Amino acid sequence: MLNLNCHTIREIAHQPKMWMDTYDIVMDRKQDIEEFLSANSINKDTEIILTGAGSSAYIADTAVCEYMKAGFVHAKAVATTDIVSAPSYFLSPSPKLFISFGRSGNSPESVAAYEVANKCCPGSHHLIITCNPDGELAKRVEPGKDLVIVLPDGTNDRSLAMTSSFTSMLVTSLLCKNVKTLAAERAKLQAAADFAESIIAGEAADKIAKLAEKKIKRAVFLGSGPLKGIACESHLKLQELTDGGIVCAFDSFMGLRHGPKAVINEETLVVYLLSEDPYTRRYELDLIDQVEHDNHPAAQVVLSVTPSGVKDILDFEINAPQPEALKDNEYVCAPFVLVGQLAGYFFSLAHGLSPDNPSVRGAISRVVSGVKIYKY
Repeated sequence: MLNLNCHTIREIAHQPKMWMDTYDIVMDRKQDIEEFLSANSINKDTEIILTGAGSSAYIADTAVCEYMKAGFVHAKAVATTDIVSAPSYFLSPSPKLFISFGRSGNSPESVAAYEVANKCCPGSHHLIITCNPDGELAKRVEPGKDLVIVLPDGTNDRSLAMTSSFTSMLVTSLLCKNVKTLAAERAKLQAAADFAESIIAGEAADKIAKLAEKKIKRAVFLGSGPLKGIACESHLKLQELTDGGIVCAFDSFMGLRHGPKAVINEETLVVYLLSEDPYTRRYELDLIDQVEHDNHPAAQVVLSVTPSGVKDILDFEINAPQPEALKDNEYVCAPFVLVGQLAGYFFSLAHGLSPDNPSVRGAISRVVSGVKIYKY
């Protein structure tokens, strides 16, 4: 059982509850969301930009895959850091829907991106998903033109690292996409929450903790489709919670061969986030075999809804206790980030750091600092 002795681990552990609390908030706002979409003629033909900075950008990278799969053909993910620093490359003058993610809503880039978007794309609308009702981003909304959804207070992580804020904002973006079938989404989300709970409260957490006893200096997280975005967030969690003590990378399974595979050596942890798509999985399993043959990493872990069939070479594999409830369930991407979150927490402790504030030199902080915004 986890020792809930700091904000970080408490915020990791309460995520299943936060997702269901988030569902209740979105359900309460269902009419508001539908009216906002209808009044502003937002549909599958609308140009949509999902955006955020840091972990919030990785929410966009994950969610956009599900938006595109659902037929939102003009959806794309663009980080606020790109919008602010080089808007002419990313923003055409046509009206758009910007879906913005921000835990605090106080990051300088998040606020600046809202202003730049309105200047470059007149007539645009904003759906702002945040964990802080008092943040600058939430205060920017123009009633009718924009909509803000504020998540439960428990999602506004007190720790430096984004954990429950990341997954809850991700879940919210998917619920908003599925607003017309919202009542039916509850069972799907509950199934994802149950999977997450089985990882947090079961043997999986203990096995992840034991990884911190190994001599590991690097880590690589791999995923396909939306799970590539989860791999990206996972690599950040382990790297920032160890204050850079473990240098991390991420990629798609197919992309790893094109150079990045060189980083994997005998001191590397490799985490494979497996797709349930049988076509995609064939490519993923081939890559796992090749990494074992060519690179001999220090540790290998698979997270998969159903058993992978990979034998002997893995340190362990995590599967869902009720996989049938997760079939064709897009919310399942949220539990996949738990390996990175828990590894970050346990390796942080192993490195003698405080998970709530692991940056010894103050190189990183809960809300980014040192950014000067220039008028565009």
